[in-house]
Amino acid sequence: MPLEPFFSGAGIDRADALRARPGEIAALARRSDALTLSWSDGAPALDEDGRLRWEKLDDLPPLFLGLEGGSPRFSALADGTVPLGPRAHFALLGQLDASDAPLFAAALSLANWHRRHGFCSACGVPTLANRGGWSRGCSECGAEHYPRVDPVVIMLAEHHGRVLLGRQPHYPPGRFSALAGFVEVGETIEAAVARELHEEAGIRVHAVTYLASQPWPFPSSLMIGAHAVALDDRLTVDTTELDDARWFTRAEVIAALAAEAGAAFLPPPRFAIARTLLDRWADGLK
Repeated sequence: MPLEPFFSGAGIDRADALRARPGEIAALARRSDALTLSWSDGAPALDEDGRLRWEKLDDLPPLFLGLEGGSPRFSALADGTVPLGPRAHFALLGQLDASDAPLFAAALSLANWHRRHGFCSACGVPTLANRGGWSRGCSECGAEHYPRVDPVVIMLAEHHGRVLLGRQPHYPPGRFSALAGFVEVGETIEAAVARELHEEAGIRVHAVTYLASQPWPFPSSLMIGAHAVALDDRLTVDTTELDDARWFTRAEVIAALAAEAGAAFLPPPRFAIARTLLDRWADGLK
């Protein structure tokens, strides 16, 4: 079976039907098997095995995450010290057990959304969390605000058995990864893939196909993995976006993924969807 991206999966039963019933959520919080997520340094805390840490409840937390094996799971809101970028959490992600990754992503994205959206975007009045923390309501104008997800295309362009990868200025030395960019208003996924590849690397592509997706909680994106076929291999790199972009052979990609000495580049980490896309491409999968 094709490899699944890190953070994939439902995590737990989100129990959407209960969100509109605050009395039932409060009753769930009083159960002996109810737990709340532990936080440390602005992120969900992990134990020595890389699993999420849970605590007994003292009161009703603002976020109802759902049911895990029928047992209620809650979370507090992250505080104002939470960093917006992923780099501060990369070491933590390297320890995180893949089975807990979907819930980690949901809790972190949701808590950070509340931290950044305390006021109504329609009238400016402070809002209050409702629906178990899955929305915020304005008591002044009645507007209901829901967590946003920002779509990002991330893609492998291929030309005669070689794949295009690029490196951004903040990458560690030698790292190359898939090119990516935000989907713009009024744009399809296919159009975004073609536009970003042309803007960043100067290539024209066709035959854009969807591969896989990944929630990315920094702060709250949906990474949409795609594959495209380049019409030619002439590159014009946008150096305001990338330090470099190159074509790599399948043998070079396989050597990099295996961390062989003298490999042509350092691949993306295991928790990035770019790594999943490269793993699939190296295995001949699309």
